[in-house]
Amino acid sequence: MFRRSKPYLIVGLGNPEREYRGNRHNVGFMVLDQLADRLETSFSKVKMQALMTAIRWNDERLILIKPQTYMNLSGQAVSSFISFYKLPLEHLLVVYDDVDLPFETLRLKPNGGDAGQKGVRSIIQQLGTQQFPRLRVGIGRPPGRTPVSSYVLQDFSSAEKELLPIVLDQAASAVLHFIEHGLESAMTLYNQQPTA
Repeated sequence: MFRRSKPYLIVGLGNPEREYRGNRHNVGFMVLDQLADRLETSFSKVKMQALMTAIRWNDERLILIKPQTYMNLSGQAVSSFISFYKLPLEHLLVVYDDVDLPFETLRLKPNGGDAGQKGVRSIIQQLGTQQFPRLRVGIGRPPGRTPVSSYVLQDFSSAEKELLPIVLDQAASAVLHFIEHGLESAMTLYNQQPTA
């Protein structure tokens, strides 16, 4: 009997208010916006505390979500979608900012801790496991004595903004490669630095 494959759930982390739109902490949302543009879709529906869009691409069903709960409660929406669609965790990819990676650097990983990223911490708590794929998008360390909490809520610098479209495009490509060819292949191809 033919069984339809489970959809892939691609999650971008960020904060929903307009004032946060250009923040480094919202690069997960930015990657998903880039991905939606490339797939010619838009986030037109709200479901289970997330902006979402669903699309078929290369015979795969994709669900893209941007949780609207604020960063530190992101796991609520993610766990709801996982439960509702009965998804295996290897069909989940979480995209988020990482201060431990230099700007322009991408890193795909099969699992791991939260490294202080509160959205990832919330997802780990809600799912009860660290065993899910993620795409870390480097935003670099704060300069001088700037606290990390302040740095991530600042917009990208002018110099970074010039390179950001390239980074977002590469990240979107990494997501699609993950879906089409699997995590190992995507790690081999995209875990390089820099993206340009």
